[in-house]
Amino acid sequence: MRKQVKTVLVGGVFAAMVGGAGYGAFNVVNALNEDGGSASGTAAVRKRTPDAKEVRETARTFLAAWAKGDADTASVYTNNAEAAARALTGYREDAHIRKVRLTPGRIQGTHVPFSVRATVSYEGASKRLAYTSSFEVVRGRSTGRPLVDWEASVVHPKLHEGESLETGEAAAPPIRAVDRQGRVLTPERYPSLTPVLARLRTAYGEKAGGRPGVELYVRRASEDAGTTTLLTLAKGRPGTLPTTLSAAAQRAAEDAVAKYPQSSVVAVRPSTGEVLAVANHREDDFNAAFEGKLAPGSTMKIVTAAMLIDKGVAKAGGPAPCPSTATWQSQTFKNLTGLPPDDGATLADSFARSCNTAFVKLVDEKPLTDASLAEEAQDNFGLGRDDWRTGIPSADGSVPASSGPDRAANAIGQGQVQLNPLNLASVTATAMTGSFRQPVLVPKSLIAGEPATARGLSGSTVAQLRQMLRRTALSGTGARAMAGLGPDVGAKTGSAEVDGQARPNSWFTGYRGDVAAAAMAQEGGHGGDTAGPIVAAVLRAAR
Repeated sequence: MRKQVKTVLVGGVFAAMVGGAGYGAFNVVNALNEDGGSASGTAAVRKRTPDAKEVRETARTFLAAWAKGDADTASVYTNNAEAAARALTGYREDAHIRKVRLTPGRIQGTHVPFSVRATVSYEGASKRLAYTSSFEVVRGRSTGRPLVDWEASVVHPKLHEGESLETGEAAAPPIRAVDRQGRVLTPERYPSLTPVLARLRTAYGEKAGGRPGVELYVRRASEDAGTTTLLTLAKGRPGTLPTTLSAAAQRAAEDAVAKYPQSSVVAVRPSTGEVLAVANHREDDFNAAFEGKLAPGSTMKIVTAAMLIDKGVAKAGGPAPCPSTATWQSQTFKNLTGLPPDDGATLADSFARSCNTAFVKLVDEKPLTDASLAEEAQDNFGLGRDDWRTGIPSADGSVPASSGPDRAANAIGQGQVQLNPLNLASVTATAMTGSFRQPVLVPKSLIAGEPATARGLSGSTVAQLRQMLRRTALSGTGARAMAGLGPDVGAKTGSAEVDGQARPNSWFTGYRGDVAAAAMAQEGGHGGDTAGPIVAAVLRAAR
């Protein structure tokens, strides 16, 4: 039906364009075929950045058509007319947004900010809506015309590709999430919890006994991702949902990640597996702390060291020389710049100094096989089996059996190994206690199915891992970040090189008392530089 409307309105679009922007029918046809049609316009024009007048005129005409509810005309002034028409039609028909006023702000080059003032009306209920968004004006690839570079976020900054705005009865009743001491957790006070609370609402809104209201919300592309409320027209009745979170730890986590872009942190209680804090500093709503998948760098040496001890290859006080380089099946591995070699190093020495070459050389020892690290991770630490039930969607890591150079790379947290802060906090908790307790965010009684289980570690292995983690925290690579946290601590640093990045991803994990925490910051540098202070801040606050 929308295709028919577009065809009928071509004449009307032409008239609007002649009257408003001075473009003729020739340009209308080209705009409608931006993705594959006309090759009109010189190459020089197509490459030239739109000038100030072109940006101003394009913005004015696009915003005027949108404000009038003319999605077809507005879409012609974008470089993805089909997607724009669909989104702008939905803006009126599905989101029920009326009386739209769009005011451009101060244009900077090709960047056009604008403010939105409108009214959302649904079944007798109305409420004013106000927000800001922006877009870029670019040259059309085939026509050379100045066009709005279409993104879903043009419609609303919280909208991403594949998502839509809708108004109606909420998909799930609202929740009143509370921490372990009954303190209310709101997205206003704890912004990083926004995606977490949305997931909890979707999963437990009905179980918590709430009643849905009427809302303007973002419907996410994935059903289990829940929805994000933008405006409440008629309040529902929230049900109270207990969580395992600690408001004090969550506050510290929020404040800590706020200092570092693209960072995430999780804190758990090793004795129970309860999640005490989860925070992300990102421009999107992706819960990287629970769902991310990235190489963890040298923090993986906790699992590798456990494997070496369990298999009788090494022990904390046994030899683990640290040469400048180590070659494994034609690939040469190096240490961090500035780390001097130590031919007399023990495993504890090389662990505390984060010596890559020591671990690379040890993975060649018998009885180790290509599958040994994967078996250690799965059987003893509960990783990589896709069976964690935390209460909301989460990834439980990937530690595959690998041959060739990846067998050595995996041992130092590169290669094919992928974890997130939730996984790493759990690894630290298991190393600290000897027992794998699958992390949970809500009471286990609310979670369908049984939690994941794993064998855990022997008392001897735990004692040696704690010795190495403590040494790293007190005098090794984690000492600066962990300074002042007392003697009952442990830590491990990591930095993971990523192709195309100027700096490595920063990883850090540590424990203090009955709290284990792990953090990651993309392009944050060495583990102790960025992720370390995040973990230390959470450990100071959590009890």
